[in-house]
Amino acid sequence: MSFSLITRRSLKVGGGLVVGVCLALGRNSMVATPPPAALANSDYEAEVQQFESDRNSVGQFYSLPWSEARFDRLERLGQEWQARVKIAGFKKLNVQGQVDQALLLNLLQRSQARLERDRQRLQDMRDLLPFREAIQKLELARWHMTPLDAQAAATELAGVPEQIKKLRERLDAGRKDKPKDKATGDDKKETTETKEEPSKTAGTNAPSLKISATLARRAASATDEVRQTLKNWFNAYDGVQPEFSWWLKKPQEETAKALEEYAKCLREELAGLKGKPEDPLVGEPFGAAALQTEITTEFLPYTPRELIAIGEREFAWCEEQMRKAAADMGVADWKAALAGVKSQHVPPGKQEEVVATEGRAAVQFVREHDLVTVPPLCEETWRLTMLNSEQQKTMPYAAYGGQSVLVAYAREDMKHEDKVMSMRGNNRPFMHLVIPHELVPGHHLQNFVGSRYQQQRSLFATPFLVEGWALYWELRLWDLGYARTPEERVGMLFWRMHRCARIIVSLKFHLGEMTPPQMVDFLMARVGHEKLGATSEVRRYISDDYSPLYQAAYMLGGLQLYTLHKETVGKKKMSEREFHDAVLRQGAIPVDLIRRVMLELPVKPGAAPDWRFAQ
Repeated sequence: MSFSLITRRSLKVGGGLVVGVCLALGRNSMVATPPPAALANSDYEAEVQQFESDRNSVGQFYSLPWSEARFDRLERLGQEWQARVKIAGFKKLNVQGQVDQALLLNLLQRSQARLERDRQRLQDMRDLLPFREAIQKLELARWHMTPLDAQAAATELAGVPEQIKKLRERLDAGRKDKPKDKATGDDKKETTETKEEPSKTAGTNAPSLKISATLARRAASATDEVRQTLKNWFNAYDGVQPEFSWWLKKPQEETAKALEEYAKCLREELAGLKGKPEDPLVGEPFGAAALQTEITTEFLPYTPRELIAIGEREFAWCEEQMRKAAADMGVADWKAALAGVKSQHVPPGKQEEVVATEGRAAVQFVREHDLVTVPPLCEETWRLTMLNSEQQKTMPYAAYGGQSVLVAYAREDMKHEDKVMSMRGNNRPFMHLVIPHELVPGHHLQNFVGSRYQQQRSLFATPFLVEGWALYWELRLWDLGYARTPEERVGMLFWRMHRCARIIVSLKFHLGEMTPPQMVDFLMARVGHEKLGATSEVRRYISDDYSPLYQAAYMLGGLQLYTLHKETVGKKKMSEREFHDAVLRQGAIPVDLIRRVMLELPVKPGAAPDWRFAQ
């Protein structure tokens, strides 16, 4: 899993020279080299960079989260660029330029769809944020250098605490009227519900407010952002404008305090999120229509239901292989085999040694088999970082970020049962596959090479290539016999089952067919996760930090690359190393477009995707 590539936007998949990275001929001199298009630079790079600069300018200037001003300006920018892209000379571009133009048009269409969704989400929160517009208008006026009327601003802010008091009374009344939901994380209707019955707020005619846990969590975050806007506005004038502090100091302090307490009420009392391990799992399903739009803009010609079927098919294969591995271990079934593997963890203080040993072994393996170029500088420049207990709430296993393997392991401040689960979940056979996934030939190599080619494509980075690349190597290493013992086979199969399960549970969640507790149960009963690991995984799956397809992208992206490998290396069109080096040079873009470059197929901007790789 990579936190430096997609979710934190630190991957620079870009151009420039690279020490030691080249497309060397494979051992079989009869194998053809990659087509010239795979090695070329894009002649649309400058246009992509200009769009990114325009988007950054607008996004950074209109930095008012959940504001119509931001939405309107981003929408107008998107419309201007869509018109510009459609009239550009597509046929005059080289293949890499055509790929970039297709990617830019696709990004603009996806951004428009997400803007529409965010507008609806803001509409759903409108009754919960009556103070939002007044505070945002103050900051907008400052940006546009409109003269400040400090007394009028003080009057505006002075009314906010009373607004919030009345709002909290309505929410309290609604909470008393609301029947208890047995499922953790209410994922029903995602709007505020105002009713005059069965109760009204004491002393007013205002109806009570009943809201879901997901809406409460979202409104809490929005309130925090409004409070930050107020802080930025106040700090800009405080001590600079005469009489400003005289008028505004007290109203600003009272308003900021009211906002802080209101956000805490929404988050802790209504959503139940208190920052504790036993917090409920609260997430927001995307819905079938929005999910289908996301799938199409990832260049996949499938429905959500078809993708789930792929996950179930692959999961069944894993179960059969698990039975075989269990028999080779001499135990009754896969659960007994997995229990035996989990007991093979190292004592405290030894996990770093496991990581270092497995990292060196993976580099040696790919070099001995001439699978991919590993530059000496890439091999030199990685380290490991131990995750703390708080980080392990959402990262129970190893991850990659900032040239480091982020290692999860039991810590002294954990509860005893959590320590045991962490050690069991990060045992040596599991780490035999996790480390190649995170380091070489996985994310570390990908990050190293990606930062040296096609820099403009960081704008289009997709988990189907970022995570798909690392997952593909799990499939390829299995074929090449990387597992030396039945226990290591069980370790590899555990992770493969885990990736298949991610497709099933995450897509069913976003379709509204599976609740977070049911997702945890599936990971425990069908995959064999410890409760701590399963809960941490699901908490991450349903968070707002990831796209709805992120978890499914591991296995699906890996299968795409696996199929492309068959179409190229399998048909003697290029060697193993040529194929892998060429894929890395394309950037973290949809595999469908990499395939078109590698197989010299036409690029069709805006065309419906048609590569059914899973057949």
